[in-house]
Amino acid sequence: MSWGSELWDQFDNLEKHTQWGIDFLERYAKFVKERIEIEQNYAKQLRNLVKKYCPKRSSKDDEPRFTSCLAFYNILNELNDYAGQREVVAEEVGHRVYGELMRYSHELKTERKMHLHEGRKAQQYLDTCWKQMDSSKKKFERECREAEKAQQTYERLDNDSNATKSDVEKAKQQLNLRTHMADESKNEYAAQLQNFNGEQQKHYYIVIPQVYKHLQEMDERRTVKLSECYKGFADAERKVIPIVSKCLEGMVFAAKSVDERRDSQIVVDSFKSGFEPPGDFPFEDYSQHIYRAVSDGTISTPKQEGMRGDPKSTVGKAKGKLWLFGKKPKGPALEDFSHLPPEQRRKKLQQRIDELNRELQKEIDQKDALNKMKDVYEKNPQMGDPGSLQPKLAETMGNIDRLRMEIHKNEAWLSEVEGKGSLRGERRHSSDVNHLVAQGRESPEGSYTEDANQEVRGQPQSHGHHEFDDDFEDDDPLPAIGHCKAIYPFDGHNEGTLSMQEAEVLYIIEEDKGDGWTRARRQNGEEGYVPTSYIEITLEKNSKGAVTYI
Repeated sequence: MSWGSELWDQFDNLEKHTQWGIDFLERYAKFVKERIEIEQNYAKQLRNLVKKYCPKRSSKDDEPRFTSCLAFYNILNELNDYAGQREVVAEEVGHRVYGELMRYSHELKTERKMHLHEGRKAQQYLDTCWKQMDSSKKKFERECREAEKAQQTYERLDNDSNATKSDVEKAKQQLNLRTHMADESKNEYAAQLQNFNGEQQKHYYIVIPQVYKHLQEMDERRTVKLSECYKGFADAERKVIPIVSKCLEGMVFAAKSVDERRDSQIVVDSFKSGFEPPGDFPFEDYSQHIYRAVSDGTISTPKQEGMRGDPKSTVGKAKGKLWLFGKKPKGPALEDFSHLPPEQRRKKLQQRIDELNRELQKEIDQKDALNKMKDVYEKNPQMGDPGSLQPKLAETMGNIDRLRMEIHKNEAWLSEVEGKGSLRGERRHSSDVNHLVAQGRESPEGSYTEDANQEVRGQPQSHGHHEFDDDFEDDDPLPAIGHCKAIYPFDGHNEGTLSMQEAEVLYIIEEDKGDGWTRARRQNGEEGYVPTSYIEITLEKNSKGAVTYI
């Protein structure tokens, strides 16, 4: 469908339509620009979100270990890659769509202005031809009227008998003049009319159709360009789909990598102390010296019930005990990790030994490389001075010796921890046996028998005091076996622990059993456990060994 043949008289409407087309193009360009800004802001916000929730790793201890945490951090990495793809979309659309639209809009405006100028110029020329034709027409009309008047005057004088001959001749001459002028006007009008008709034919069938054809082609190209931009926008999205799909697949893979069993095992490995659970309390028979109405081998029911006590209060006390390592002491961390439970101490020492072995291997490799380089320099002096490597070799050897000493020291600490662990197992087994044979053999006063297999206190005490199941409200407190002086202050927040100030002096009532804690008592009778590494202990010679620990 051609605009030139169908819309030959719609120049003004076509001018408005082409202007609307350019306005629509620029409106779509504005839409693309805002969409680009949305994509950029979206990508920026995603990156900020990832940065906000990514772990801030200050040390190796803070590194995530649980599979659920690792999966979440992997998802954050995939989300960061996804944000990068949104930036790629914004950049691609900005270059291929928005930039192209702005360039083409400028070209359209220039081309439209040129075509409309040609159309207006042709219309102005046709208007000029019409005005010339109309002017000659009016002149011809005017001359014809003057000629008719001259003819009427001549005929009136010619028929008038009173008119003179000269008047008649004058009227005749005037008639001839007007008739001649009318004929000339007629010829001029005919020429102008013919010229106008020719120009009008050319205008409506050649010039204007050509102008409209250019405008139509321009408008169709604009429509095609919009179509290409629509497709380009979709292509920019389609290009990132494979990578976005990989990001989503990575998120799904991270979700599938969550292993609840492994996380549970990590919890065990992280918090396992290595202590043995406490053993059973021995039965303490206080009815031995009371007159028995029944046989000697029978325990009276009232005494048994009186000794049992309130089961609710016992359960309440057991539930109220807190785990010793629920909160770390605020004192300084020790080099041998003796402030940690045995199992955690063993792991820390093993990790340090592994790190030292890796450093040692690096130093050994460096020493070998320096020795090889030294041999090359000795064989080829022009390549370098062998003596220049001696300081570096000496430094490397010093590092190797230092690392070996560190490894030996940490291995000794590790052996100590592992040895104490096996000793606690044996002590636990011995405790179970002693509990079985001690009933009925201990003295009424709670003293100790000379038999090594019967060294069980009459007063019940805890076996493995690291869980703080000792009842410090016993009527008969433990005797002091020495005293200690606090080197560091200790808060003692957990139940069963005893707070102390720096330089404070306390009584020692139980020695450290290998778990890093010593039982102490203040002068006011308050008892509890304090870190062995926080105190300086002095034991009484006559009290040393007065208490046997199971």
